[in-house]
Amino acid sequence: MVDSQHVLPTAGPEPELLGIYLNDHLAGSAGGLELARRLAGSHRNTAAANDLAWLVEQVAEDRETMTRFMEQLGIARTRYKEPLAWLAEKAGRLKPNGHLLSRSPLSSVVELEGMILGVTGKVAAWRTLRVLADNDVRLDPAMIDHLIVRAEEQIDRLEHLRVRAVAEAFVPARPT
Repeated sequence: MVDSQHVLPTAGPEPELLGIYLNDHLAGSAGGLELARRLAGSHRNTAAANDLAWLVEQVAEDRETMTRFMEQLGIARTRYKEPLAWLAEKAGRLKPNGHLLSRSPLSSVVELEGMILGVTGKVAAWRTLRVLADNDVRLDPAMIDHLIVRAEEQIDRLEHLRVRAVAEAFVPARPT
């Protein structure tokens, strides 16, 4: 919960700004969902497979939840932002990763870090909506509280996977 005594004063609310903000988060979720799907596909037969399949499902559900919140608030979707985010995720695949013809262990580290950043942004969006829910009956505070806890669990699982990927990418195997 945000302490209202520590919030910077503004000249007053500008309703169109919330639309821009939520559309930016929705666009980010398009890229995040593609990244989650890529991670899950790249780790299909690994110990991370179940966690990543769970993450894909969660990110897709959260994306749908964001669209419902936008509908409840009467905010129209800005359609051009979502394809741009999707395209940016695809372009991100072109980065050098130390391997020319195969997937590098570095790719998993970087992609998991990207997912952590994305989910951290999602938590911020849920917290923003939580502030609004205190004054807007169209938003369910208990549901938003649940979404915040859920996103924090996603970050915890991603961090566990990231640490494991770091070990695989950078820690030399001990001689037997």
